[in-house]
Amino acid sequence: MIFEICVDSVAGVRAARAAGSHRVELCADLLEGGTTPSHGMIREARKIAGIGLHVMIRPRGGDFLFDDDELAIMEADIDTAKAEGADGIVIGLLTAQGTIDVQQTRELIARARPLSVTFHRAFDMTPEPFEALETLIGLGVDRVLTSGQEATALEGLPLIGALVSGADKRITVMPGGGITARNVDRILAAAKPREIHFAALESAASNMQFRRSHVFMGGELRPPEYDRLVTSADTIRSVMAMNPGGKNAKK
Repeated sequence: MIFEICVDSVAGVRAARAAGSHRVELCADLLEGGTTPSHGMIREARKIAGIGLHVMIRPRGGDFLFDDDELAIMEADIDTAKAEGADGIVIGLLTAQGTIDVQQTRELIARARPLSVTFHRAFDMTPEPFEALETLIGLGVDRVLTSGQEATALEGLPLIGALVSGADKRITVMPGGGITARNVDRILAAAKPREIHFAALESAASNMQFRRSHVFMGGELRPPEYDRLVTSADTIRSVMAMNPGGKNAKK
C-alpha cells in the first residue's frame, strides 16, 4: 500500500516524511481543492529527501475547463516542476460537456514525461466514469484520484471498488476524499486499492501576539485570520496504522 499525503507547505512535506508516508501531492490553496504551488515551494520541498513529490498543476480553483492562456500557464508550471526535480505531476482537464479533454491532456502528458502523471478529482465531475477511465488508460495516465463521484470516498466506495476492478491494473485507481483513521479500514477492505490519498490537517493557532481581529485579508467567506491548518504526522500515522504493511510497502 502506498500512502500519498496532500500537503500545502514544506512543513507538511516534512511531517509526511516523518510519519513514514511514501509520497506527497504538493498544492497551494487547499480551500479551492488545490492549485499549483509556487516555484519557491516546489524547490524547497524537493530538498527534503526520502519522499516522493508530485506537484499539482492547476492554475486556479473552480471548474476544469481551461482556456489557451491557462493551458500555457500549465505548460510552464510543468516545466518548472520538471526542472526542480519533481517525481510527478497532477492534472485534470475537462471539456464543456464534462468529458476528459483528450487533446489538452495528451499535450500535457507528453510535456511532463518521464514524470509520473496523475489525473485528479476532475474525474469525479465526468458524466460516465467508466468511459472516462478507459479514456485515461488510452492516454497512458498512471493513476486517477477519485472519491467515487461522491463527496467522500466512503460514500463513493461502491463505484471506487468497481473502478479498481475495471481498471484491472491498467491504471492505478487511488481513493481520496475524506479518508480518516475511522474509515480507512472499510475503504481498503472493500475497494482493495494499491494506493490511497488523504490530507492530515489539524488546526494550529497563530503565534502572533499583537492582533487586529476585526481586519481580514480575504472575502466574506474566510478562515480564521489567526488560525491555520497544518499537516499532522500523528494523524498520518493513525491512518497508516490501519494497514499493517503500510510503512514497509515499496515506493
